[in-house]
Amino acid sequence: MKVIAVPALEDNYSYLIVDEKSNEAIAVDPVEPHKILKAAEDAKVKLISVFTTHHHWDHAGGNEELLSLKPELTVYGADDRIAKLTNFVKDNEEFKIGSLNVKCLMTVCHTSGSVSFFVSDGEEKAVFTGDTLFIGGCGRFFEGSPEDMYNSLLNVLAVLPKETKVYCGHEYTKSNLKVNTESSSYIFPWYSSSA
Repeated sequence: MKVIAVPALEDNYSYLIVDEKSNEAIAVDPVEPHKILKAAEDAKVKLISVFTTHHHWDHAGGNEELLSLKPELTVYGADDRIAKLTNFVKDNEEFKIGSLNVKCLMTVCHTSGSVSFFVSDGEEKAVFTGDTLFIGGCGRFFEGSPEDMYNSLLNVLAVLPKETKVYCGHEYTKSNLKVNTESSSYIFPWYSSSA
């Protein structure tokens, strides 16, 4: 399995998940279809499916255009608000695409239909979290509660194998890890802004 990051919009990530045995690929949240198609062409792979992590336009907004160009694609997701959805998935549903094993994990809170896709080829493991989990943070609570996010993070994602690589939907690392120096002494008593 190979994962190709495809930067989109200002700070989004789309991805191509490549099954190296079949030379087929899955697009994850292809908000800018021309970028996904170019990445597939450059990698010399055949695009066969789409994983949509949630219904927000900056993740699902490219589905209609992509399907107008490639109507044979299968679109997986867990929310009927996702454009061009062909395969509605349920929590813990498992299936194969080529030689890749896929497990759908409901990670509710950012939206009520947020799903993370756990993909493995037997050796490599990856999870595509959309806007549920970022580096140094989590997504906003638009359609869920703190209890929902706690469950999604601790009881669903944190129990995945330790070697699982996490692919999130945005590049928010710097802002998530930025420490507010005015309040840092309350959060981190050992931190000194004069250091």
